[in-house]
Amino acid sequence: MNDTPIRLLLADDHPVVRAGLRAVLETEPGLTVAAEAATAEDAVARAGEGDIDVVLMDLQFGKGMGGAEATALITARPGAPRVLVVTTYDSDADTLPAIEAGATGYLLKDAPPEELAAAVRTAAAGRTILASAVADRLMNRLRTPATTLTRRETEVLTLVAEGLSNQAIGTRLHLTEGTVKSHLARVYAKLGVDSRTAAVASATELGLIRR
Repeated sequence: MNDTPIRLLLADDHPVVRAGLRAVLETEPGLTVAAEAATAEDAVARAGEGDIDVVLMDLQFGKGMGGAEATALITARPGAPRVLVVTTYDSDADTLPAIEAGATGYLLKDAPPEELAAAVRTAAAGRTILASAVADRLMNRLRTPATTLTRRETEVLTLVAEGLSNQAIGTRLHLTEGTVKSHLARVYAKLGVDSRTAAVASATELGLIRR
């Protein structure tokens, strides 16, 4: 039997959240919180030191790098720790980039303590763990691919929802205005709508973007 504890890195920009996670996880046998990080950049640096088994990663860090980008950088390294996303967001705009980036698991912050501890152990063993709401949404996407937006389409529509013009969206995403219009045309076709407002409303209702 392996008595070596699973070493954790808590990556979240809210001290209260980190303290809460630490309080829950430190009471669990075989788990130890080895480090904390308040920014995604710090999480990437600390995870690269080689002594972390599982990173509990938030997705939103205010300014700077996001959790999905940090996850991609962490998991790209040889012998990388597992990344378990722990967040309040379950929209496709959040879950898909994180999973594509290499996250082993995706859990919501309202999960009960025993579920969180079990998810950490599952992730440490290299097995996938998904919150039921996230798993249900992914299954629905597989069943209804016609309404599945690509990552870029989701990014474009999210900026539309923020009120940006096509030109401003192009500048933000380093795309031409024509490319932005092409993405929006495909979004309209997939969602069966004919306006920016209707596209945002439909995508929000379907959980494809977060408002």
